Amino acid sequence: MYLFTNLMKSSSLVRWLLVVVIVGGIGYLVYGKLNRTEQKKAGNERAGGGGGPARPLSVDGYVVSTEKLSNSIETTGTLQSNEELSLQPEINARVVKIYFKEGQPVPKGALLIKLFDADLSAQVLKVKTQRKLAQKSLERLQYLLEREGVSKQEVDVAQSQVEAYDADLAVANAQLQRTEIRAPFAGKIGLRYVSEGAIVSPTTVIASFQQTNPLKVDFSIPEKYSDVVHIGDGVRFNVASERTEFQGKVYAIEPKIDLTTRTIKLRALVPNANNQLRPGQFAKVNLQLGETPEALLVPSQAIIPGTKDKQVVVSRGGKASFVTVETGIRTDTKVQVVNGIQAGDTVVISGILQIKPDAPLKIRNVKK
Repeated sequence: MYLFTNLMKSSSLVRWLLVVVIVGGIGYLVYGKLNRTEQKKAGNERAGGGGGPARPLSVDGYVVSTEKLSNSIETTGTLQSNEELSLQPEINARVVKIYFKEGQPVPKGALLIKLFDADLSAQVLKVKTQRKLAQKSLERLQYLLEREGVSKQEVDVAQSQVEAYDADLAVANAQLQRTEIRAPFAGKIGLRYVSEGAIVSPTTVIASFQQTNPLKVDFSIPEKYSDVVHIGDGVRFNVASERTEFQGKVYAIEPKIDLTTRTIKLRALVPNANNQLRPGQFAKVNLQLGETPEALLVPSQAIIPGTKDKQVVVSRGGKASFVTVETGIRTDTKVQVVNGIQAGDTVVISGILQIKPDAPLKIRNVKK
């Protein structure tokens, strides 16, 4: 009986302990859930959430206004000789005399190289002698024809013989002229690669010959400017060896757009009387395309590039509005906006990555 009583008391104690543990666990779970809810609510309140009004994001703004924009294109180019060729003979012969000095200017038509011509000179002399005899024979036959001593056919044959010798003489003189290499235009001789006495052929390069005044500047621009560039547009450029800014004018435009680079090639003519510029130099080119008196410009950091279009964030009624724009000319710090916004709009220029559509904005600094 005593043992049974003890067992009953022990069972009651166990049940009591079990109830305490269960109630304590339920209380702990409820407390933990309430605590997490309060923490989440506090975090939302700090972040401007939790169902309340969002806290405005402080950003910098720029008020769009019209400005005078110089319409120009910055690109790179290469200087080229106005005329350029390699001096090469037309025949196989020996160099008899060299009349030029390396690196010196020569006038148009100046004799530069004389090749061996003794055989060709003899051929010319031979044809002249034969023609002289044929001419005398023709004159005698013409005298006899007047007195009906010969037929008209004999005179015609003699006449054709003289004309044949004239043709032979022209061929011989043309061959003789090939022994002289003359300057086809006024220019400057480059380095010489042969000496007197050398045997040359049509593949032999004797020297380079270039006209360096004026010079040409070759450069390319994007195809979207093909409709606004014209013959006579001004060009300014700089080269590494000179601090002076040089000027020229576009005189030729390639009619075809390059399929690889999608650019159009232009060529400008530049005076070079003082020989400050050299063919082959690299040039930083500025192509003047006129001026736009009332252009809309925004800071370059305001433009949001996309895969298909570009956007800017405009503050309207204190909220962010993403507007698709069409851009034009780019300067060092600004970009021209052709379509999408108007003068007086305030575009956001800072914190753009944190802004979502219709997010409240607070403009802390306004730039104009």
